[in-house]
Amino acid sequence: MSRPRIVIVGAGFAGYRTAQILSRTARGRAEIVMLNPTDYFLYLPLLPQVAAGILEPRRVTVSLSGTLPEVKLVLGEAGRIDLDARQVHYTGPEGEGGTLSYDRLVLAAGSVNKLLPIPGVAEHAHGFRGLPEALYLRDHVTRQVELAAATDDPKRCASRCTFVVVGAGYTGTEVAAHGQLFTDAQVAKQPLRTGMRPRWILLDIAERVLPELDERLSRTADAVLRERGVDVRMGTSVKEATSDGVLLTDGEFVDTRTLVWCVGVRPDPLAESLGLPMERGRLLVDPHLQVPGRPEVFACGDAAAVPDLENPGSYTPMTAQHAWRQGKVCAHNIAASFGDGERQAYRHKDLGFVVDLGGAKAAANPLGVNLSGVAAGAVTRGYHLAAMPGNRVRVAADWLLDAVLPRQAVQLGLVRSWSVPLDTASPEVARVPGRPLGDTPSPGGAGPADPARNQPGGEPAKNQPGGEPARNQPGDETAKGSPDAGGKPLAPPPCQPEPGPDVAPGPVRRTDRPSQGDA
Repeated sequence: MSRPRIVIVGAGFAGYRTAQILSRTARGRAEIVMLNPTDYFLYLPLLPQVAAGILEPRRVTVSLSGTLPEVKLVLGEAGRIDLDARQVHYTGPEGEGGTLSYDRLVLAAGSVNKLLPIPGVAEHAHGFRGLPEALYLRDHVTRQVELAAATDDPKRCASRCTFVVVGAGYTGTEVAAHGQLFTDAQVAKQPLRTGMRPRWILLDIAERVLPELDERLSRTADAVLRERGVDVRMGTSVKEATSDGVLLTDGEFVDTRTLVWCVGVRPDPLAESLGLPMERGRLLVDPHLQVPGRPEVFACGDAAAVPDLENPGSYTPMTAQHAWRQGKVCAHNIAASFGDGERQAYRHKDLGFVVDLGGAKAAANPLGVNLSGVAAGAVTRGYHLAAMPGNRVRVAADWLLDAVLPRQAVQLGLVRSWSVPLDTASPEVARVPGRPLGDTPSPGGAGPADPARNQPGGEPAKNQPGGEPARNQPGDETAKGSPDAGGKPLAPPPCQPEPGPDVAPGPVRRTDRPSQGDA
């Protein structure tokens, strides 16, 4: 008798945890297969430290095959799921098609950058959901500071050294906090024009920083940011983005070459392509994380709308803490579906939150105890070390080295601007010339993967700019460097050279206006 096969789509917090627990409980009695575009689990909370040059990229990646030896890894992106035939069609990293049959399916595809109907954002902004985006931002910020230090034009210097971050949630707040320290350290060795220093602007239409957290944590973070020199502007967002800067909703135009988009996330469009009941882009499941009417299908993490039993009538937020815990419950319930144990309903109790603000500063409330300063910094780093499923010693070593040695601010030139478009269903994978953006024909002549995977959609994050549902978001006009409506493969824009060892990463240049330098 053959072993049942459990297919897990996605290796984020929910998918990784499900595979980890299942591999321990199954003990070889089931075949566990993980489908993921990369061969690593990405510890997202430390991504801002990669962009700021504190941690090397591999420190925040945990090998799937190295830490999940009982799990079969299949590299690829799910393009179509046939629920009746119990098959997952996918596209491999080199364009080859494949099919995985399953007895149990776990949808843990996670989330992607959320878009809003703001002119120019899709073309000129970059998100912060994957390792390629963090590497691009580190190179881009380093290059802007170096170019600013070399120019004699005060206006151009100020433009290059102005960095705009939209979204004052976890990610945006940490990116701005770490970014200000990173650029200040760079100009200490390579001074700018007299009286000038890097300027980071943090925008959000919410009334305060970290609107989803306790007000005391919000006040702590706000005070640290302002003390550090970050220009915090609440009740303000972007009205239009151009190659020369951004027009704010208060009417001010900010000259800048950098727009970092951290307004929140939307569920991976894969869930929406199934034709099952949804809740604002998330797949509806019962408290046991099973899809009603499809007992063989489980969903968890950002892709699933899980009823919040602690707050009846609502759903659990899209956070790593919930995804990790849901993965554990999902694994136990899958085992129970084969007769091993009893099913569990997902319940949670908040253990507190931590926000890393760079240096020795942080905001934290472990078990409801509000902390700030050095104590919060110690708790925050201790939490991350405990939560990471690997690389703890290497991460701690990088932190120690960063405390005693100056950071290395160099451009590696590994990721170009058009390789990390904001409008993508796979922020974890950098785009390359001649490869499609997720619309590779699926196997069996089924046609291209669902077009929704490359279009904006899902639920706007609470307290974020725009607030309009995804159906009104841009999708008809193809961003430069993206495949056109006919599914043509991605290629560099006409003004952009092919990537190579001697070509530094740079943004997409507009072809409908005269070039005004490296935007």
